[in-house]
Amino acid sequence: MTTDAVAVPDWEMRFRAPRVSLPDWAEDAPDRALFVSNATGTYELYAWDRASGRQRQVTDRPNGTTDGVLTPDGEAVWWFSDTDGDEFGVWMRQPFDGGEDEPAAPGLAPSYPAGLAIGRDGSAVIGRSTDEDGTTIHLVPTPGGEPVEIYRHRESAGVGDLSHDGTLIALEHTEHGDAMHSALRVVRPDGSTVAELDDTEGGTKELGLAVLGFAPVAGDTRLLVGHQRRGRWEPMIWDPVAGTETVLPVDLPGDVGAEWYPDGSALLVEHSFEARSELWRYEPGAPEPVRVETPAGTVSGATARPDGTVEYLWSSAERPPVVRSTSGAVVLDPPGAKAPPSVPVEDAWVEGPGGRIHALVQKPAGEGPFPTIFEIHGGPTWHDSDAFASGPAAWVDHGFAVVRVNYRGSTGYGRAWTDALKHRVGLIELEDIAAVRDWSVASGLADPERLVLAGGSWGGYLTLLGLGTQPDSWALGLAAVPVADYVTAYHDEMEALKAMDRTLLGGTPEEVPERFEASSPLTYVDAVRAPLYISAGVNDPRCPIRQVENYVDRLAARGAVHEVYRYDAGHGSLVVEERIKQVRLELEFALKHLGGGAVVGAPGPEAA
Repeated sequence: MTTDAVAVPDWEMRFRAPRVSLPDWAEDAPDRALFVSNATGTYELYAWDRASGRQRQVTDRPNGTTDGVLTPDGEAVWWFSDTDGDEFGVWMRQPFDGGEDEPAAPGLAPSYPAGLAIGRDGSAVIGRSTDEDGTTIHLVPTPGGEPVEIYRHRESAGVGDLSHDGTLIALEHTEHGDAMHSALRVVRPDGSTVAELDDTEGGTKELGLAVLGFAPVAGDTRLLVGHQRRGRWEPMIWDPVAGTETVLPVDLPGDVGAEWYPDGSALLVEHSFEARSELWRYEPGAPEPVRVETPAGTVSGATARPDGTVEYLWSSAERPPVVRSTSGAVVLDPPGAKAPPSVPVEDAWVEGPGGRIHALVQKPAGEGPFPTIFEIHGGPTWHDSDAFASGPAAWVDHGFAVVRVNYRGSTGYGRAWTDALKHRVGLIELEDIAAVRDWSVASGLADPERLVLAGGSWGGYLTLLGLGTQPDSWALGLAAVPVADYVTAYHDEMEALKAMDRTLLGGTPEEVPERFEASSPLTYVDAVRAPLYISAGVNDPRCPIRQVENYVDRLAARGAVHEVYRYDAGHGSLVVEERIKQVRLELEFALKHLGGGAVVGAPGPEAA
C-alpha cells in the first residue's frame, strides 16, 4: 500500500492512474492522432499533433466518450454522441485543432451505431441500427450532405470498410439469420453489388467472415478478410473485383487477425493463443511470417506506422498497460502517478464436460485455501487474457484468490469452442465454471465456504443463473449489469442483441419459450440462498433496467438477502470515481457477509 498524509490504497491508484489507448492516426496525415484517456477522471477523446507534441481534449461529457475516428486527411474528428451511455445517438464532427461540434450527418436520425467509414473525398458511409428499421446503411456524399440509403435489412449488419479511392464499400451482414457468423458483400456507392462472400451457405453452415480492411493503396481492390474455414479465425486476401481468394501460409495455433502495413506491402499479424498474444509480419508471397518481438503478455491493439515501426498497447496481469514501439520507445506516456503492479497470473487446465477448460488464477501472498472470487467475463464471445485488470487486482489486495474461466462460448480457442454455446445458453458455461470450481477446492486453492460468483454483463447473467441453479456451490454473488429476466431483456434490448439471442437460443421467446425459460435467471430466483449484490445502469440498452427490477422484486418478495445499486449511466461507467465506488461497494458487501476485515481505504467520499 502507498502511504502518505492521506493513505491511498493501491487498488484505487490502479483505477486513477492516467491511461491512454493505442493512438489511431490519420491515413494521409500520420502525425495527427486520436486516443482515449482518463486523465480528467472520465474517459474522453484527445487529439494529438505528434509533430508539435500538442495534445488537446476533444470531448467533455459527464458520462464520457470513447467512440471516435479521424478523417483520412486528419482535418476533423468524428465522435459518437449518445445520452448518458444509452448508445443511441448521432455522429458529431469537430475540427482537429478545435472548434464547434456540428452534426456530421444532419439528415440521419439518432440510432445505435453500425459501423462508419470515411472517404478521402469527404464522403462517409454510416451504419445505423434501430428497433423499427433493423439495419440501414447510408452514403453521405459530402460533409453535412444529404444521406442516401444504400442498404436495408431486418437482420444485423454493419459497415466494414471503404476502399482507398472510395469506389468499393465492404459490408458485413447476417441476412441468413445467424448473428454469430457474418457474410460479406462489396457494393458500389450506388448500392449495386460487386461481389458476395458467404461461408454459411445460406445459414446451413456455421462459418463466419469478417472485414479486416481494404489495401491502403490507390487502385488496389484487395480486401483483407478473416475466415473460419480451418476451425479458427485467420486472414486471407479476397479481391472482389478479380474474383480471387489468396490463402496465407500463416499457420499459427489459436486465432489470427491482421491489418495492412501502410504501403500495402505486408500484413501485421496479431496472434492470440491460450490467453496471450503476439505480433508477426507477413509479406504476401513469402513462405511464412516473421516474428515481431513483444514482451510476454497481451497485445490489446497494434498498428504499423509509415516508417515501418509497429506501435502496440501491451500489458500483463502483473504490469500496467503501456503504448510501446518496436523501436524501443514508449510512444505515449501520460503524466501522473503510475498504476501499482499486481501479481502475475497462473494457468490452470481443467477437464470439463465439453473438453479441456482454461482458467487464469491470481493468488495473494500466503498459503491457501483462500476466499476465492470467480470473476466471469462478459460477451459471451470474448475471453480473459494475461492482461492488466484493476478489478481482479483489487480482490487480490484484499486477500482473495481470483479465478477467471474461459468457458465454452469464449473466443481464442477455436471455432468449435465458441460455437458450442447454443440452445442450452448459460447452462453450458456454468458446467465449465462448476468443473473449475471443483478443481479450485480439490487443489487447495479455494475455501469452499467462501466462494464468490461474480461478473458483469454476460458474467453478471451467469452469476444470477449460477446462484439459482447451483445454490449449494456459492457463498455470495456479485452481478453487474446482468441479464436477469431473459424474456423481458429480449424485448427491451437493442436490436443487434435481439439477433444474437435468436441465434444463441434458436428463436424468439414466442418461438422457443422453453429455451428462454431454462436459460433465464428469473426461473430460478426462488432457489437463490446466497447474499446477492446487483448493480445496474439505468440507461443500459444491452441489459435494460426493467428486467433487472423484475428480478429484484422477486428477491424482495421473499426477503432474500440482497442489495441493489443503480447508477446514471449505460452498460458500465466511464467515470473513474464511479467505477471505484462500485468496486468498493462490492468489496464491502463481500467482506460483510464472508468476514475478512475492512476494505482497504474505505469508507471514501465516493461511498457516501
